[in-house]
Amino acid sequence: MLTGLNRLNNPFLNKGTAFTKEERAKYGITGMLPSTVQTLEQQAVQAYGQYLSKPSDLEKRIFLMNIFNTNRTLFFKLMGQHLVEFMPIVYDPVVADSIEQYNEIFVEPQDAAFLSIDDPASIKDSLKNAADGRDIRLIVVTDAEGILGMGDWGVNGVDIAIGKLMVYTAAAGINPAQVLPVSIDAGTNNEELLNNPLYLGNSHARVEGDTYYDFIDQFVDAATDLFPELLLHWEDFGRGNAANILEKYQDKITTFNDDIQGTGIVVLAGVLGGLNISGEALKDQTILTFGAGTAGVGIANILLKEMVRQGTPEEEARKHFYQVDKQGLLFEDTEGLTPGQIPFARKRAEFTNSADLTNLEAVVKEIHPTIMIGTSTQPGAFSETIIKDMAAHTPRPIIMPLSNPTKLAEATAEDLINWTDGKALIGTGIPADDVQYNGVTYQIGQANNALMYPGLGLGLIASTSTRVNDEIISQASRALGGIVDVTKPGASILPPVAKITEFSQIIAETVVKSVVDQKLNREEIADVKAAVEAAKWVPEYKD
Repeated sequence: MLTGLNRLNNPFLNKGTAFTKEERAKYGITGMLPSTVQTLEQQAVQAYGQYLSKPSDLEKRIFLMNIFNTNRTLFFKLMGQHLVEFMPIVYDPVVADSIEQYNEIFVEPQDAAFLSIDDPASIKDSLKNAADGRDIRLIVVTDAEGILGMGDWGVNGVDIAIGKLMVYTAAAGINPAQVLPVSIDAGTNNEELLNNPLYLGNSHARVEGDTYYDFIDQFVDAATDLFPELLLHWEDFGRGNAANILEKYQDKITTFNDDIQGTGIVVLAGVLGGLNISGEALKDQTILTFGAGTAGVGIANILLKEMVRQGTPEEEARKHFYQVDKQGLLFEDTEGLTPGQIPFARKRAEFTNSADLTNLEAVVKEIHPTIMIGTSTQPGAFSETIIKDMAAHTPRPIIMPLSNPTKLAEATAEDLINWTDGKALIGTGIPADDVQYNGVTYQIGQANNALMYPGLGLGLIASTSTRVNDEIISQASRALGGIVDVTKPGASILPPVAKITEFSQIIAETVVKSVVDQKLNREEIADVKAAVEAAKWVPEYKD
Protein backbone atom coordinates (compact mmCIF):
# COMPACT_ATOMS: atom_id res chain seq x y z
CA MET A 1 0.00 0.00 0.00
CA LEU A 2 1.36 3.40 -1.02
CA THR A 3 1.66 5.91 1.82
CA GLY A 4 2.72 9.51 2.34
CA LEU A 5 4.20 11.41 -0.57
CA ASN A 6 4.13 8.33 -2.79
CA ARG A 7 0.34 8.33 -2.67
CA LEU A 8 0.02 12.10 -3.09
CA ASN A 9 2.35 11.91 -6.10
CA ASN A 10 0.50 9.03 -7.79
CA PRO A 11 -2.02 10.60 -10.21
CA PHE A 12 -4.10 7.42 -10.36
CA LEU A 13 -4.57 7.28 -6.56
CA ASN A 14 -4.24 10.90 -5.42
CA LYS A 15 -7.39 12.67 -4.19
CA GLY A 16 -5.69 15.82 -2.92
CA THR A 17 -7.92 17.70 -0.49
CA ALA A 18 -10.64 15.06 -0.91
CA PHE A 19 -8.80 12.54 1.27
CA THR A 20 -10.97 12.06 4.39
CA LYS A 21 -9.51 12.39 7.88
CA GLU A 22 -9.64 8.60 8.20
CA GLU A 23 -7.81 8.14 4.90
CA ARG A 24 -5.20 10.70 5.86
CA ALA A 25 -4.46 8.73 9.03
CA LYS A 26 -4.50 5.40 7.21
CA TYR A 27 -2.10 6.48 4.45
CA GLY A 28 0.26 8.53 6.58
CA ILE A 29 -0.64 11.90 5.09
CA THR A 30 -2.12 13.61 8.15
CA GLY A 31 -0.79 17.16 8.26
CA MET A 32 0.29 17.08 4.60
CA LEU A 33 -2.91 18.76 3.32
CA PRO A 34 -5.06 21.72 4.48
CA SER A 35 -7.62 20.71 7.11
CA THR A 36 -10.78 21.08 5.02
CA VAL A 37 -11.96 17.93 3.27
CA GLN A 38 -13.41 18.83 -0.13
CA THR A 39 -15.69 16.83 -2.38
CA LEU A 40 -14.71 16.07 -5.97
CA GLU A 41 -17.41 18.49 -7.11
CA GLN A 42 -15.95 21.29 -4.99
CA GLN A 43 -12.47 20.61 -6.35
CA ALA A 44 -13.85 20.77 -9.90
CA VAL A 45 -15.50 24.16 -9.30
CA GLN A 46 -12.27 25.51 -7.80
CA ALA A 47 -10.13 24.16 -10.65
CA TYR A 48 -12.46 25.53 -13.34
CA GLY A 49 -12.23 28.99 -11.83
CA GLN A 50 -8.44 28.75 -11.99
CA TYR A 51 -8.67 27.54 -15.61
CA LEU A 52 -10.77 30.55 -16.60
CA SER A 53 -8.17 32.91 -15.13
CA LYS A 54 -5.49 31.81 -17.60
CA PRO A 55 -4.79 34.42 -20.29
CA SER A 56 -4.23 32.16 -23.33
CA ASP A 57 -5.28 28.79 -24.66
CA LEU A 58 -1.75 27.43 -24.26
CA GLU A 59 -1.67 28.58 -20.62
CA LYS A 60 -5.03 26.88 -20.13
CA ARG A 61 -3.63 23.68 -21.58
CA ILE A 62 -0.56 23.80 -19.36
CA PHE A 63 -2.82 24.30 -16.32
CA LEU A 64 -5.00 21.32 -17.26
CA MET A 65 -1.93 19.17 -17.85
CA ASN A 66 -0.73 20.01 -14.34
CA ILE A 67 -4.01 18.63 -12.96
CA PHE A 68 -3.65 15.60 -15.23
CA ASN A 69 -0.16 15.01 -13.86
CA THR A 70 -1.32 15.05 -10.24
CA ASN A 71 -4.94 13.81 -10.13
CA ARG A 72 -6.51 11.86 -13.02
CA THR A 73 -9.91 11.58 -11.36
CA LEU A 74 -10.23 15.34 -10.92
CA PHE A 75 -8.93 15.98 -14.42
CA PHE A 76 -11.52 13.72 -16.06
CA LYS A 77 -14.33 14.94 -13.79
CA LEU A 78 -13.51 18.46 -14.94
CA MET A 79 -13.14 17.49 -18.59
CA GLY A 80 -16.41 15.57 -18.51
CA GLN A 81 -18.19 18.69 -17.28
CA HIS A 82 -16.64 20.91 -19.99
CA LEU A 83 -15.91 18.44 -22.78
CA VAL A 84 -16.65 20.63 -25.81
CA GLU A 85 -14.71 23.53 -24.30
CA PHE A 86 -11.71 21.43 -23.29
CA MET A 87 -11.29 19.16 -26.32
CA PRO A 88 -9.67 21.81 -28.55
CA ILE A 89 -7.47 22.82 -25.58
CA VAL A 90 -6.11 19.39 -24.65
CA TYR A 91 -6.07 18.20 -28.28
CA ASP A 92 -6.40 19.83 -31.68
CA PRO A 93 -5.78 22.71 -32.36
CA VAL A 94 -3.97 23.91 -29.18
CA VAL A 95 -1.89 20.72 -28.99
CA ALA A 96 -0.07 22.03 -32.07
CA ASP A 97 1.30 24.94 -30.01
CA SER A 98 2.25 22.55 -27.23
CA ILE A 99 4.15 20.32 -29.66
CA GLU A 100 6.05 23.23 -31.17
CA GLN A 101 7.14 24.34 -27.68
CA TYR A 102 7.43 20.89 -26.09
CA ASN A 103 11.13 21.16 -25.24
CA GLU A 104 10.79 24.62 -23.71
CA ILE A 105 7.73 23.84 -21.56
CA PHE A 106 8.49 20.21 -20.64
CA VAL A 107 7.78 19.39 -16.99
CA GLU A 108 6.55 15.78 -16.80
CA PRO A 109 6.61 12.75 -19.14
CA GLN A 110 2.92 12.18 -18.30
CA ASP A 111 3.32 8.41 -17.92
CA ALA A 112 4.34 7.91 -21.53
CA ALA A 113 6.80 5.28 -22.70
CA PHE A 114 9.69 6.69 -24.75
CA LEU A 115 11.29 4.08 -27.04
CA SER A 116 14.59 5.01 -28.66
CA ILE A 117 15.48 3.43 -31.98
CA ASP A 118 19.10 3.60 -30.79
CA ASP A 119 18.29 1.21 -27.92
CA PRO A 120 16.02 -1.59 -29.15
CA ALA A 121 17.14 -3.89 -26.31
CA SER A 122 15.28 -1.64 -23.86
CA ILE A 123 11.86 -1.73 -25.57
CA LYS A 124 10.26 -4.28 -23.25
CA ASP A 125 11.72 -2.79 -20.08
CA SER A 126 10.62 0.70 -21.16
CA LEU A 127 7.02 -0.43 -21.69
CA LYS A 128 7.01 -2.36 -18.42
CA ASN A 129 8.44 0.59 -16.49
CA ALA A 130 5.93 3.05 -17.91
CA ALA A 131 3.00 0.70 -17.27
CA ASP A 132 4.17 0.24 -13.65
CA GLY A 133 2.09 -2.88 -13.11
CA ARG A 134 -1.08 -1.45 -14.68
CA ASP A 135 -3.33 -3.67 -16.84
CA ILE A 136 -2.84 -1.87 -20.17
CA ARG A 137 -5.67 -2.38 -22.66
CA LEU A 138 -5.01 0.52 -25.04
CA ILE A 139 -1.82 2.01 -26.48
CA VAL A 140 -1.69 5.05 -28.73
CA VAL A 141 1.72 5.06 -30.41
CA THR A 142 3.29 7.67 -32.68
CA ASP A 143 6.64 8.20 -34.34
CA ALA A 144 5.51 11.80 -35.05
CA GLU A 145 6.65 11.91 -38.67
CA GLY A 146 3.28 13.21 -39.86
CA ILE A 147 1.87 15.33 -37.01
CA LEU A 148 -1.49 16.94 -37.98
CA GLY A 149 -0.64 19.25 -40.88
CA MET A 150 2.70 20.12 -39.29
CA GLY A 151 4.93 17.28 -40.47
CA ASP A 152 7.88 15.83 -38.55
CA TRP A 153 8.09 16.86 -34.88
CA GLY A 154 10.16 14.04 -33.42
CA VAL A 155 9.72 13.18 -29.77
CA ASN A 156 7.59 16.33 -29.30
CA GLY A 157 4.77 14.44 -30.98
CA VAL A 158 4.15 12.38 -27.85
CA ASP A 159 1.63 15.08 -26.91
CA ILE A 160 -0.56 13.74 -29.73
CA ALA A 161 -0.70 10.28 -28.14
CA ILE A 162 -1.37 11.76 -24.69
CA GLY A 163 -4.15 14.03 -25.98
CA LYS A 164 -5.75 11.23 -27.97
CA LEU A 165 -5.96 9.04 -24.89
CA MET A 166 -7.52 11.89 -22.91
CA VAL A 167 -10.35 12.02 -25.44
CA TYR A 168 -10.77 8.23 -25.30
CA THR A 169 -11.39 8.50 -21.56
CA ALA A 170 -13.44 11.69 -21.49
CA ALA A 171 -15.71 10.70 -24.40
CA ALA A 172 -16.08 6.97 -23.90
CA GLY A 173 -15.05 6.19 -20.34
CA ILE A 174 -11.98 4.09 -21.06
CA ASN A 175 -10.10 3.63 -17.79
CA PRO A 176 -7.11 6.05 -17.73
CA ALA A 177 -5.16 3.50 -15.66
CA GLN A 178 -5.43 1.05 -18.57
CA VAL A 179 -3.96 3.28 -21.29
CA LEU A 180 -0.39 4.02 -22.31
CA PRO A 181 0.94 6.70 -24.69
CA VAL A 182 4.05 5.56 -26.56
CA SER A 183 6.63 7.63 -28.45
CA ILE A 184 8.82 5.86 -30.98
CA ASP A 185 11.83 8.15 -31.26
CA ALA A 186 13.31 7.25 -34.63
CA GLY A 187 15.13 10.58 -34.95
CA THR A 188 13.86 13.59 -36.87
CA ASN A 189 14.43 15.36 -40.17
CA ASN A 190 13.16 18.62 -38.72
CA GLU A 191 16.16 20.96 -38.87
CA GLU A 192 14.57 23.31 -36.33
CA LEU A 193 14.60 20.50 -33.77
CA LEU A 194 18.05 19.24 -34.72
CA ASN A 195 19.43 22.73 -34.20
CA ASN A 196 17.61 23.25 -30.90
CA PRO A 197 19.98 22.62 -27.95
CA LEU A 198 16.93 21.94 -25.76
CA TYR A 199 15.54 19.19 -28.02
CA LEU A 200 14.74 16.13 -25.88
CA GLY A 201 14.75 13.45 -28.57
CA ASN A 202 17.42 11.72 -30.65
CA SER A 203 19.30 14.50 -32.45
CA HIS A 204 19.94 12.66 -35.69
CA ALA A 205 18.17 12.08 -38.98
CA ARG A 206 15.26 9.64 -39.04
CA VAL A 207 16.28 6.01 -39.23
CA GLU A 208 14.52 4.30 -42.12
CA GLY A 209 14.30 0.98 -43.95
CA ASP A 210 14.94 -2.43 -42.38
CA THR A 211 16.29 -1.01 -39.12
CA TYR A 212 13.11 1.01 -38.63
CA TYR A 213 10.77 -1.87 -39.46
CA ASP A 214 12.74 -4.28 -37.26
CA PHE A 215 12.26 -1.87 -34.40
CA ILE A 216 8.50 -1.72 -35.06
CA ASP A 217 8.41 -5.54 -35.05
CA GLN A 218 10.17 -5.65 -31.70
CA PHE A 219 7.81 -3.06 -30.26
CA VAL A 220 4.70 -4.97 -31.40
CA ASP A 221 6.07 -8.25 -30.07
CA ALA A 222 6.92 -6.71 -26.69
CA ALA A 223 3.62 -4.82 -26.34
CA THR A 224 1.39 -7.77 -27.23
CA ASP A 225 3.42 -10.06 -24.97
CA LEU A 226 3.20 -7.72 -21.98
CA PHE A 227 -0.42 -6.73 -22.58
CA PRO A 228 -2.31 -9.71 -24.12
CA GLU A 229 -5.68 -7.89 -24.35
CA LEU A 230 -4.17 -4.86 -26.08
CA LEU A 231 -5.80 -2.58 -28.64
CA LEU A 232 -2.97 -0.87 -30.55
CA HIS A 233 -3.76 2.50 -32.12
CA TRP A 234 -1.21 3.97 -34.60
CA GLU A 235 -1.16 7.76 -34.86
CA ASP A 236 0.56 10.29 -37.16
CA PHE A 237 3.11 8.04 -38.83
CA GLY A 238 4.54 9.11 -42.20
CA ARG A 239 2.42 8.27 -45.24
CA GLY A 240 4.56 5.36 -46.48
CA ASN A 241 5.26 3.77 -43.11
CA ALA A 242 1.69 4.13 -41.87
CA ALA A 243 0.20 2.03 -44.66
CA ASN A 244 2.96 -0.59 -44.53
CA ILE A 245 2.63 -1.04 -40.77
CA LEU A 246 -1.15 -1.32 -40.83
CA GLU A 247 -1.09 -3.81 -43.70
CA LYS A 248 1.43 -5.97 -41.85
CA TYR A 249 -0.38 -6.20 -38.52
CA GLN A 250 -4.12 -5.70 -39.14
CA ASP A 251 -4.75 -9.41 -39.73
CA LYS A 252 -2.55 -10.49 -36.80
CA ILE A 253 -3.54 -8.34 -33.82
CA THR A 254 -6.27 -5.95 -32.65
CA THR A 255 -5.05 -2.74 -34.28
CA PHE A 256 -6.02 0.23 -36.39
CA ASN A 257 -4.49 3.41 -37.74
CA ASP A 258 -6.51 6.48 -36.92
CA ASP A 259 -5.16 8.54 -39.83
CA ILE A 260 -5.88 5.83 -42.41
CA GLN A 261 -9.03 4.30 -40.94
CA GLY A 262 -10.29 6.67 -38.24
CA THR A 263 -10.59 9.64 -40.58
CA GLY A 264 -12.11 7.40 -43.22
CA ILE A 265 -14.68 6.00 -40.78
CA VAL A 266 -15.86 9.49 -39.80
CA VAL A 267 -15.89 10.71 -43.41
CA LEU A 268 -17.92 7.65 -44.43
CA ALA A 269 -20.34 8.42 -41.61
CA GLY A 270 -20.56 12.03 -42.86
CA VAL A 271 -21.12 10.91 -46.45
CA LEU A 272 -23.83 8.47 -45.34
CA GLY A 273 -25.38 11.22 -43.23
CA GLY A 274 -25.30 13.60 -46.21
CA LEU A 275 -26.86 11.01 -48.49
CA ASN A 276 -29.58 10.42 -45.89
CA ILE A 277 -30.38 14.12 -46.21
CA SER A 278 -30.20 14.29 -50.03
CA GLY A 279 -31.93 10.95 -50.56
CA GLU A 280 -29.22 9.82 -52.99
CA ALA A 281 -27.29 6.53 -53.15
CA LEU A 282 -23.55 6.07 -52.69
CA LYS A 283 -23.31 4.06 -55.93
CA ASP A 284 -24.34 7.16 -57.92
CA GLN A 285 -21.63 9.48 -56.54
CA THR A 286 -18.45 10.77 -58.16
CA ILE A 287 -15.85 11.14 -55.42
CA LEU A 288 -12.79 13.39 -55.60
CA THR A 289 -10.14 13.36 -52.88
CA PHE A 290 -7.80 16.36 -52.91
CA GLY A 291 -4.65 15.37 -51.06
CA ALA A 292 -3.63 11.77 -51.74
CA GLY A 293 -1.56 11.16 -48.62
CA THR A 294 -2.27 8.71 -45.82
CA ALA A 295 -5.62 10.24 -44.88
CA GLY A 296 -6.82 10.81 -48.45
CA VAL A 297 -6.03 7.28 -49.56
CA GLY A 298 -7.51 5.85 -46.36
CA ILE A 299 -10.75 7.75 -46.90
CA ALA A 300 -11.00 6.59 -50.51
CA ASN A 301 -10.41 2.97 -49.50
CA ILE A 302 -13.14 3.01 -46.86
CA LEU A 303 -15.65 4.70 -49.18
CA LEU A 304 -14.75 2.21 -51.92
CA LYS A 305 -15.25 -0.77 -49.62
CA GLU A 306 -18.63 0.57 -48.52
CA MET A 307 -19.71 1.05 -52.13
CA VAL A 308 -18.70 -2.56 -52.84
CA ARG A 309 -20.44 -3.74 -49.67
CA GLN A 310 -23.62 -2.07 -50.95
CA GLY A 311 -23.50 -4.15 -54.13
CA THR A 312 -21.34 -2.35 -56.70
CA PRO A 313 -18.66 -4.63 -58.24
CA GLU A 314 -15.18 -3.39 -57.26
CA GLU A 315 -14.04 -2.75 -60.84
CA GLU A 316 -17.10 -0.56 -61.43
CA ALA A 317 -16.80 1.12 -58.02
CA ARG A 318 -13.21 2.24 -58.69
CA LYS A 319 -14.45 4.24 -61.69
CA HIS A 320 -16.22 6.56 -59.23
CA PHE A 321 -12.99 7.66 -57.49
CA TYR A 322 -10.48 10.33 -58.47
CA GLN A 323 -7.38 11.34 -56.50
CA VAL A 324 -5.76 14.75 -56.96
CA ASP A 325 -2.42 15.64 -55.42
CA LYS A 326 0.20 18.30 -56.07
CA GLN A 327 0.81 16.79 -59.56
CA GLY A 328 -2.88 17.09 -60.44
CA LEU A 329 -5.04 14.06 -61.21
CA LEU A 330 -3.07 10.89 -60.46
CA PHE A 331 -2.47 8.72 -63.52
CA GLU A 332 -0.87 5.32 -63.83
CA ASP A 333 2.29 6.92 -65.25
CA THR A 334 2.53 9.64 -62.58
CA GLU A 335 5.99 9.46 -61.03
CA GLY A 336 6.40 8.57 -57.38
CA LEU A 337 3.01 6.99 -56.71
CA THR A 338 2.75 5.37 -53.29
CA PRO A 339 1.41 1.82 -52.95
CA GLY A 340 -1.86 3.25 -51.64
CA GLN A 341 -2.28 5.64 -54.59
CA ILE A 342 -1.61 3.09 -57.34
CA PRO A 343 -5.03 1.33 -57.23
CA PHE A 344 -6.80 4.70 -57.63
CA ALA A 345 -4.61 6.03 -60.48
CA ARG A 346 -6.52 6.61 -63.72
CA LYS A 347 -5.66 5.70 -67.30
CA ARG A 348 -4.84 8.64 -69.56
CA ALA A 349 -6.92 7.04 -72.30
CA GLU A 350 -10.04 7.90 -70.29
CA PHE A 351 -9.50 11.60 -71.08
CA THR A 352 -8.93 13.51 -74.29
CA ASN A 353 -7.18 16.28 -72.33
CA SER A 354 -5.21 14.35 -69.69
CA ALA A 355 -2.20 16.65 -70.07
CA ASP A 356 -4.33 19.58 -68.86
CA LEU A 357 -5.55 17.93 -65.65
CA THR A 358 -2.69 19.28 -63.55
CA ASN A 359 -4.69 21.22 -60.95
CA LEU A 360 -7.86 20.89 -58.91
CA GLU A 361 -9.88 23.42 -60.91
CA ALA A 362 -9.25 21.61 -64.19
CA VAL A 363 -10.14 18.23 -62.70
CA VAL A 364 -13.41 19.49 -61.16
CA LYS A 365 -14.47 20.97 -64.51
CA GLU A 366 -13.69 17.68 -66.21
CA ILE A 367 -15.26 15.08 -63.89
CA HIS A 368 -18.07 17.01 -62.10
CA PRO A 369 -17.62 15.48 -58.63
CA THR A 370 -20.62 15.14 -56.35
CA ILE A 371 -18.46 14.56 -53.26
CA MET A 372 -15.20 16.44 -52.69
CA ILE A 373 -12.92 15.77 -49.73
CA GLY A 374 -9.89 17.87 -48.83
CA THR A 375 -6.90 16.45 -46.95
CA SER A 376 -4.33 18.60 -48.75
CA THR A 377 -3.30 21.14 -46.07
CA GLN A 378 -3.57 23.71 -48.89
CA PRO A 379 -5.44 26.71 -47.40
CA GLY A 380 -8.19 28.12 -49.62
CA ALA A 381 -7.79 25.36 -52.25
CA PHE A 382 -11.58 24.99 -52.56
CA SER A 383 -12.02 28.35 -54.32
CA GLU A 384 -15.29 30.06 -55.21
CA THR A 385 -14.81 29.16 -58.88
CA ILE A 386 -14.27 25.48 -58.09
CA ILE A 387 -17.20 25.25 -55.67
CA LYS A 388 -19.64 27.03 -58.00
CA ASP A 389 -18.62 24.74 -60.84
CA MET A 390 -19.19 21.70 -58.64
CA ALA A 391 -22.58 22.95 -57.40
CA ALA A 392 -23.75 23.59 -60.97
CA HIS A 393 -23.66 19.85 -61.71
CA THR A 394 -25.16 18.26 -58.58
CA PRO A 395 -28.18 19.33 -56.48
CA ARG A 396 -26.63 18.71 -53.01
CA PRO A 397 -22.82 18.62 -53.21
CA ILE A 398 -21.10 17.00 -50.24
CA ILE A 399 -17.98 19.05 -49.47
CA MET A 400 -15.54 18.20 -46.68
CA PRO A 401 -12.52 20.50 -46.20
CA LEU A 402 -10.79 18.42 -43.52
CA SER A 403 -7.29 19.89 -43.24
CA ASN A 404 -6.40 21.31 -39.87
CA PRO A 405 -5.48 23.36 -37.95
CA THR A 406 -7.62 26.32 -39.01
CA LYS A 407 -4.93 28.04 -41.06
CA LEU A 408 -4.67 25.00 -43.36
CA ALA A 409 -8.37 24.48 -44.16
CA GLU A 410 -9.32 24.22 -47.86
CA ALA A 411 -12.38 26.47 -47.31
CA THR A 412 -14.64 27.86 -44.59
CA ALA A 413 -18.14 26.55 -44.01
CA GLU A 414 -19.62 30.04 -44.38
CA ASP A 415 -18.09 30.48 -47.84
CA LEU A 416 -19.27 27.05 -48.95
CA ILE A 417 -22.87 27.81 -47.90
CA ASN A 418 -22.79 31.21 -49.62
CA TRP A 419 -21.16 29.96 -52.83
CA THR A 420 -23.66 27.10 -53.24
CA ASP A 421 -26.79 29.07 -52.28
CA GLY A 422 -27.21 26.85 -49.21
CA LYS A 423 -27.09 23.58 -51.14
CA ALA A 424 -23.76 22.25 -49.83
CA LEU A 425 -23.70 19.48 -47.24
CA ILE A 426 -20.56 20.24 -45.26
CA GLY A 427 -18.18 18.48 -42.94
CA THR A 428 -15.15 20.39 -41.67
CA GLY A 429 -11.96 19.20 -40.00
CA ILE A 430 -12.15 21.90 -37.34
CA PRO A 431 -15.07 23.20 -35.25
CA ALA A 432 -17.28 25.58 -37.24
CA ASP A 433 -20.03 27.89 -36.02
CA ASP A 434 -23.56 27.65 -37.38
CA VAL A 435 -24.05 29.58 -40.62
CA GLN A 436 -27.08 31.84 -41.14
CA TYR A 437 -28.21 32.02 -44.77
CA ASN A 438 -31.57 33.10 -46.19
CA GLY A 439 -33.32 32.61 -42.88
CA VAL A 440 -32.00 29.07 -42.33
CA THR A 441 -29.52 28.05 -39.63
CA TYR A 442 -27.05 25.59 -41.14
CA GLN A 443 -25.36 23.35 -38.60
CA ILE A 444 -21.89 22.32 -39.70
CA GLY A 445 -20.72 18.78 -39.00
CA GLN A 446 -17.18 18.45 -37.73
CA ALA A 447 -15.52 15.39 -39.30
CA ASN A 448 -13.46 15.00 -36.18
CA ASN A 449 -12.01 11.55 -35.59
CA ALA A 450 -13.08 12.01 -31.98
CA LEU A 451 -16.65 11.38 -33.13
CA MET A 452 -15.64 7.79 -33.83
CA TYR A 453 -12.48 6.45 -32.23
CA PRO A 454 -13.56 6.70 -28.55
CA GLY A 455 -16.69 4.62 -29.14
CA LEU A 456 -14.84 2.28 -31.48
CA GLY A 457 -12.08 1.78 -28.91
CA LEU A 458 -14.51 1.18 -26.05
CA GLY A 459 -16.41 -1.35 -28.16
CA LEU A 460 -13.24 -3.21 -29.14
CA ILE A 461 -12.01 -3.35 -25.54
CA ALA A 462 -15.44 -4.32 -24.15
CA SER A 463 -15.87 -7.07 -26.74
CA THR A 464 -12.34 -8.46 -26.24
CA SER A 465 -12.06 -8.40 -30.03
CA THR A 466 -9.10 -10.11 -31.68
CA ARG A 467 -9.27 -7.99 -34.86
CA VAL A 468 -10.49 -4.71 -36.36
CA ASN A 469 -11.96 -5.53 -39.77
CA ASP A 470 -13.92 -3.78 -42.51
CA GLU A 471 -17.28 -5.06 -41.26
CA ILE A 472 -16.74 -3.54 -37.81
CA ILE A 473 -15.72 -0.24 -39.43
CA SER A 474 -18.76 -0.22 -41.71
CA GLN A 475 -21.17 -0.91 -38.86
CA ALA A 476 -19.60 1.83 -36.73
CA SER A 477 -19.88 4.34 -39.60
CA ARG A 478 -23.51 3.44 -40.22
CA ALA A 479 -24.29 3.90 -36.54
CA LEU A 480 -22.74 7.39 -36.51
CA GLY A 481 -24.24 8.45 -39.86
CA GLY A 482 -27.65 7.23 -38.77
CA ILE A 483 -27.82 9.72 -35.88
CA VAL A 484 -28.43 12.63 -38.33
CA ASP A 485 -31.86 14.33 -38.22
CA VAL A 486 -32.71 14.39 -41.94
CA THR A 487 -35.97 16.31 -41.43
CA LYS A 488 -34.44 19.48 -40.02
CA PRO A 489 -33.65 22.37 -42.42
CA GLY A 490 -29.92 23.04 -42.35
CA ALA A 491 -29.28 19.69 -40.64
CA SER A 492 -25.68 18.65 -40.09
CA ILE A 493 -24.29 15.57 -41.83
CA LEU A 494 -22.68 14.50 -38.54
CA PRO A 495 -23.89 14.69 -34.93
CA PRO A 496 -22.43 17.47 -32.76
CA VAL A 497 -19.33 16.90 -30.66
CA ALA A 498 -21.41 18.11 -27.69
CA LYS A 499 -23.20 14.74 -27.70
CA ILE A 500 -20.06 12.67 -28.07
CA THR A 501 -20.57 10.68 -24.87
CA GLU A 502 -24.05 9.63 -26.00
CA PHE A 503 -23.13 8.40 -29.45
CA SER A 504 -19.84 6.90 -28.24
CA GLN A 505 -22.08 4.56 -26.25
CA ILE A 506 -24.15 3.78 -29.39
CA ILE A 507 -21.02 3.14 -31.46
CA ALA A 508 -19.49 0.94 -28.73
CA GLU A 509 -22.61 -1.21 -28.53
CA THR A 510 -22.71 -1.49 -32.33
CA VAL A 511 -19.05 -2.58 -32.38
CA VAL A 512 -19.56 -5.19 -29.66
CA LYS A 513 -22.53 -6.65 -31.54
CA SER A 514 -20.51 -6.82 -34.77
CA VAL A 515 -17.59 -8.50 -32.99
CA VAL A 516 -19.87 -11.07 -31.35
CA ASP A 517 -21.78 -11.72 -34.60
CA GLN A 518 -18.44 -12.44 -36.32
CA LYS A 519 -17.22 -14.54 -33.37
CA LEU A 520 -14.10 -12.40 -32.98
CA ASN A 521 -14.41 -12.05 -29.19
CA ARG A 522 -11.87 -13.72 -26.88
CA GLU A 523 -14.30 -13.95 -23.97
CA GLU A 524 -17.97 -14.98 -24.00
CA ILE A 525 -20.43 -12.06 -24.15
CA ALA A 526 -24.08 -12.69 -23.39
CA ASP A 527 -25.31 -9.08 -23.12
CA VAL A 528 -23.92 -6.34 -25.38
CA LYS A 529 -25.08 -3.39 -23.26
CA ALA A 530 -23.80 -5.01 -20.07
CA ALA A 531 -20.40 -5.65 -21.65
CA VAL A 532 -20.05 -1.97 -22.59
CA GLU A 533 -21.17 -0.76 -19.17
CA ALA A 534 -18.75 -3.12 -17.43
CA ALA A 535 -15.85 -1.73 -19.47
CA LYS A 536 -16.59 1.93 -18.68
CA TRP A 537 -14.79 3.96 -16.03
CA VAL A 538 -16.41 6.85 -14.15
CA PRO A 539 -14.36 9.63 -12.49
CA GLU A 540 -15.27 9.04 -8.86
CA TYR A 541 -13.10 8.80 -5.77
CA LYS A 542 -12.92 5.34 -4.25
CA ASP A 543 -11.16 4.02 -1.18
